[in-house]
Amino acid sequence: LNLRAIARDLGIAAPSIYNYFPSRDNLVTTLIADAYNSLAESQEAALESGLAESLSTKLFLLGIAYRDWVVTFPQRYQLIFGTPIPHYHAPDDVTVPAATRALVPLIKVIQDLQRANALRTERFSVMSPRLESMLRSWQEAEGSSDIETLYLAIVIWSRLHGLVGLEIGNQFPPFIDAAEIFQREMNNILIQYL
Repeated sequence: LNLRAIARDLGIAAPSIYNYFPSRDNLVTTLIADAYNSLAESQEAALESGLAESLSTKLFLLGIAYRDWVVTFPQRYQLIFGTPIPHYHAPDDVTVPAATRALVPLIKVIQDLQRANALRTERFSVMSPRLESMLRSWQEAEGSSDIETLYLAIVIWSRLHGLVGLEIGNQFPPFIDAAEIFQREMNNILIQYL
């Protein structure tokens, strides 16, 4: 990340960028928050588009919207989930609320599935006391969701995150259509957990 290159792309002199951002870190923080908010907006739009749909369809739509956002904005994805920027530490007070907003639609749908007794949580393995403690801490900070909902949100997100990370990193063999793999995995998630 180079401030001179950014200024050049914006058509301004490099020192002028400091009229808007006091440092490179302030600019990076703003870009990270914007990326998370962009992801959140795509997830919220997916839920709005599926208002009349079943909860399982809403979950499917969220997954497809996640992949669509990543392949549309790979640079934003890499900024928030890729290799850390050397000598930069994201301030939690700015980035955590934006990151949380991006995960809320998934948590909401899973919580609704849990309330409708549509999740097969009885098939889950026993949770370790350490994991339960971590999830309870998150539950207290997050609010109303139960710990199985939070656990499932993390697991589903990580499965999809892995697939899209491989896709935009061009890690699949050239004869594999990553969109087809992703769609099947979304269907498998529905079969496994519902």
